[in-house]
Amino acid sequence: MRLDGKNAIITGAAQGMGSTITETMASEGADLVLVARSPGPIEELAEKIRATGRRALAIAADTTDEEQVIAMVAKAKEFFDGRIDILVNAMGATGPIETPVWEIGQQDFSDLLRKNVIGVFLPMKHVIPAMIDKHYGKIVTIGGGSGLRGYRYRAGYSASKWSVRGLTRSAAIDCGEHNINVNAIMPGIVETPRMHKLCQEKANTKGTTFDEEYAEYLAEMPIKRVTTPQHIADAVVFLASDASENISGQEMPIDGGWTA
Repeated sequence: MRLDGKNAIITGAAQGMGSTITETMASEGADLVLVARSPGPIEELAEKIRATGRRALAIAADTTDEEQVIAMVAKAKEFFDGRIDILVNAMGATGPIETPVWEIGQQDFSDLLRKNVIGVFLPMKHVIPAMIDKHYGKIVTIGGGSGLRGYRYRAGYSASKWSVRGLTRSAAIDCGEHNINVNAIMPGIVETPRMHKLCQEKANTKGTTFDEEYAEYLAEMPIKRVTTPQHIADAVVFLASDASENISGQEMPIDGGWTA
């Protein structure tokens, strides 16, 4: 098992890609602290993980609130006897869809940056000192393919993912001397309820159908296959494992060639 004996915090653990990442990391031997805003879903997932023989703790916290993040990290350190090996930032939001930049509300734009950038920054800020203490750490953030290219009518979302890219590269430079790897995964369209909601909202706005919007996304991919949560989870395990020990400050696109 590639993560045997490792302790990991996963934010956004219960929804979409997060639950698949959680189950895959547990199957690879990691003990886990699961973080989400609502306690119900992550507690159910934690129970499922415990049934496999791994340790799991569910913590309800808003990763955009510094005091809640500080408390979450303190609980995780206590649960893990002071050692946090891995942080996976899987929390995120979609923001306005099919909205040109001149029609995006300032509050909508600010909220998206807060969730997708501050919500990544704060867990990194408060977990890194624990990693420095042990001279070891792996940080993996779920970014987005729109952080590698422009995205029509999704300027807020794209801006937030470009910010995650800059944060990842800068943190990797800051942390390198402490044997901490910092990387991001840049998914394209992933087969989750969020993708289905996105396709339906686009269809409603444009007067098309769900199937037409889904087919349009598929047509943009050189590999005519939509990315699955398992594709993302497998990449997270690789970047969280010692197999990637000399990879840092990088973005890994997993998008069927969408950003090629």
